[in-house]
Amino acid sequence: MQGVMKGVFIKTYGCQMNVYDSARMVKLLAPLGFLPVMAPNDADLVIFNTCHIREKAAEKVYSELGKIHRLKIAKAHRGGTMIVAVGGCVAQAEGAEILHRVPFVDLVFGPQSYHRLPELVVRALREDGVRVLDTNFPAEPKFDYLPEASAAAGVTAFLTVQEGCDKFCSFCVVPYTRGAEYSRPVVQVLTEARHAVGAGVREITLLGQNVNAYHGESPDGRNWGLGELIRGLAELPGLDRIRYTTSHPGDVDDGLIAAHRDVPQLMPFVHLPVQSGADRVLAAMNRRHTADVYRQIVDRLRSARSDLALSSDFIVGFPGESEEDFLATLDLVDEIGFAQAFSFKYSRRPGTPAAFARDQVPESVKSYRLDVLQRLLKRQQRDFNEACVGQILPVLLEKPGRHDGQLVGRSPYLQSVHVAAPARLGEIVPVLISAASTNSLAGSLAPAAAA
Repeated sequence: MQGVMKGVFIKTYGCQMNVYDSARMVKLLAPLGFLPVMAPNDADLVIFNTCHIREKAAEKVYSELGKIHRLKIAKAHRGGTMIVAVGGCVAQAEGAEILHRVPFVDLVFGPQSYHRLPELVVRALREDGVRVLDTNFPAEPKFDYLPEASAAAGVTAFLTVQEGCDKFCSFCVVPYTRGAEYSRPVVQVLTEARHAVGAGVREITLLGQNVNAYHGESPDGRNWGLGELIRGLAELPGLDRIRYTTSHPGDVDDGLIAAHRDVPQLMPFVHLPVQSGADRVLAAMNRRHTADVYRQIVDRLRSARSDLALSSDFIVGFPGESEEDFLATLDLVDEIGFAQAFSFKYSRRPGTPAAFARDQVPESVKSYRLDVLQRLLKRQQRDFNEACVGQILPVLLEKPGRHDGQLVGRSPYLQSVHVAAPARLGEIVPVLISAASTNSLAGSLAPAAAA
């Protein structure tokens, strides 16, 4: 196959970790002659890199596969071949069921197997009629077998430092699809970050299913926590901003809080999911913290960094959630205040303990509660954004805007900022904020920067 250029199209669902994984898949497949293409019609290999977090995730994948089937048939009529593969968390959870339900899928592989993707694709191509399934959890860490990450295409980049989760929240499939917690060695992380910065990256977001559980081995044989890793990254010349996501309240330790106090490159924005403000629901979720413990963690973070802004996740209508429980969530939101948040109705995930609960909340009640919560969260987000009007914020300019003379960047608080400015992509500039909406800010270069 080498020397024959073929097209690969990857459709990525869900979290930033899947975006990171898809980029690595492209690099893995290059030695086989596969180059990325923009549309499945032009592809010889189509990969769905799936996510199991959202409601009806598997059914959406099956629907998309139906569209690909028509393209695969058309390519066969032209004398060509299209390999169809399903990877990621839905592949891990559904496994053989995908091969059973969708006869034209050639390859199914889990998120811990994608370092073996070239071998799996070759098998699918060479073994006539043989369909390939690889959803094992290999003993070897996949990161030890991956090629170096490609140079980043922009001024921001994701970097996976941790995978898997040992928490086993009763609503979540991650421990079953991504496996046990694994932290990449410090040297691997620093090397990848150094290459990214050398390619022009100025902001890195550290990724993990439970990123603040990071405990990577350092060259001296110790395990570094996330706070130590952040301090190590902050020593890289040219790396101006560091972020991390997603965190668990139970793993916010003294070292991480101290990093927020001491490391100026660490942005004052933390995504810290709480899920509910009711202790009874948190216990049923197996979250391993109470609402008051969450409040105490927030207080400690804000004491370390007074301008820190928070984001969170919420689930409404969890089995057994009463009206009193829901009101406790609203009280917690009111008390803490969030700059951003994600909120969802509870939906069953096959194989998780909560899916078997008998006291499921009616759909109409879940919809009502979600509407009430989202109205409150959106108001808080709008208020936070409007409080920025009149301030001068440092904005990392990332890309051209939709209008002439406009650039788009991010504030320290992860807000999208539209800036009237000449082309200065990759720079961090002071921006006088003149307008705010629920989802973004607008402004112009502060006088000193405009000169």
